[in-house]
Amino acid sequence: MSDTPMDSSKRTWLIASGCAGAIGGVATAIPFVSTFQPSERAKAAGAAVEVDISGIKPGEKLTVEWRGKPVWIVRRTPEQLAELAKIDSELADPNSDRKPGEITPSYAKNEGRSIKPEIFVAVGICTHLGCSPGDKFVPGPQPSLPDNWPGGFLCPCHGSTFDMAGRVFKNKPAPDNLEVPPHMYLSDSKLLIGEDKSA
Repeated sequence: MSDTPMDSSKRTWLIASGCAGAIGGVATAIPFVSTFQPSERAKAAGAAVEVDISGIKPGEKLTVEWRGKPVWIVRRTPEQLAELAKIDSELADPNSDRKPGEITPSYAKNEGRSIKPEIFVAVGICTHLGCSPGDKFVPGPQPSLPDNWPGGFLCPCHGSTFDMAGRVFKNKPAPDNLEVPPHMYLSDSKLLIGEDKSA
């Protein structure tokens, strides 16, 4: 075996080739690894939505979009809140016992299905086939509704009805109450939809 030192020009060439190969390998790996990261559009689609609720008057509803779904924010009147306790016997799941934590978070597992009694937050998609129910807040007899209608929501596709807390009435196609999304209050007038303190 020869002990002659390596020619300096050959050493320079080997070092340069090795560095170029390493740089090329990193440059090739970065785009590949970055494909595992969610896109900005995907991040935005799942991002929490901050909503100013100060302008919603009693009896009014505001709709915002979260994860491509309509989310309703309803400011219920004292009369609408009082009606909730009177109709439990007419509801399929009055205490939101089905699918615990999935349809109704623990902090909204109450009669109003809300953190604050007057503010109701729900995903506005019927649990039957994914239609969007319409507002039927005015109580009393109306087309497609019973004479003792307390106010709530009517899905026009197959006639499922929900009360002002999004609880489904008995013997309707919808199997579950409307979903209450994760949400929390940032202040009295700011609501964050898509995140809560438990997340």
